[in-house]
Amino acid sequence: MSTITTTDGVNIFYKDWGSGQPIVFSHGWPLTADDWDAQMMFFLRHGYRVIAHDRRGHGRSDQPNTGNDMDTWVADLAALTEHLDLRDAIHIGHSTGGGEVARYVAHHQARVAKAALVASLTPNMYRSDDNPSGQPPEWFEAIRAGVLGNRSEFYRFVPENPFYGYNRDGAKPSEAIIANWWRQGMAGGALAHYATVDSWLEDYTEDLKKITVPVLVMHGEADQVVPFASSVPRAVELLKNGSLKTYPGYPHGMLTTHADVLNPDLLSFIRS
Repeated sequence: MSTITTTDGVNIFYKDWGSGQPIVFSHGWPLTADDWDAQMMFFLRHGYRVIAHDRRGHGRSDQPNTGNDMDTWVADLAALTEHLDLRDAIHIGHSTGGGEVARYVAHHQARVAKAALVASLTPNMYRSDDNPSGQPPEWFEAIRAGVLGNRSEFYRFVPENPFYGYNRDGAKPSEAIIANWWRQGMAGGALAHYATVDSWLEDYTEDLKKITVPVLVMHGEADQVVPFASSVPRAVELLKNGSLKTYPGYPHGMLTTHADVLNPDLLSFIRS
């Protein structure tokens, strides 16, 4: 396996395939680099170099007691891009990975050409007077309780219901997709997965304001995890060079359920 070792001694697993302009993928909670399989294979076949890592505490990376927070995850990503000497890169982040990409790009723009935030939590996803469409406090506590309780059972509930929109009328659940989500989640550590909730309570407004490279914001209008009205319109307003593409009826996990639509859209943005 390919790994780098961070300054605090944590081994971070990554995949690095192909050549050409690099595209770097940052995954969502509680998943791994494997969640990008459909995108990595697509862009590899279109002549790009594709890179994805397992965030610390997730998948094949180490599960340390410390550093399970957004700033450290961004530092780990920066260590990886420096190790691989990536320049003129496109960074694509999904959900929690969108926060990672936003903060990374805000501080390392010299290495970045473009970015895409897909079903991202940016600028924030918690309910407040300024964000009445955000998730309420009990939603975050339910996630924490699920991780602390029967994590294996909870990691079936999430993909069977809100993540892929399989709880909506007319939806046709895929057992293979649900099982693959569970597999990735259970490969990671409960400590990091529990701590991730703190990153959902952060505000990424200042990160978005600092970004000057082109950014594509992609979001499903039926997202039950990061509600569309909670983050998307505000994110585009905060970006200096942002554009928006919305998908009626698409769920939070649309990169998996609708890869045939999103992959070409991402390619068009990258080539534009």
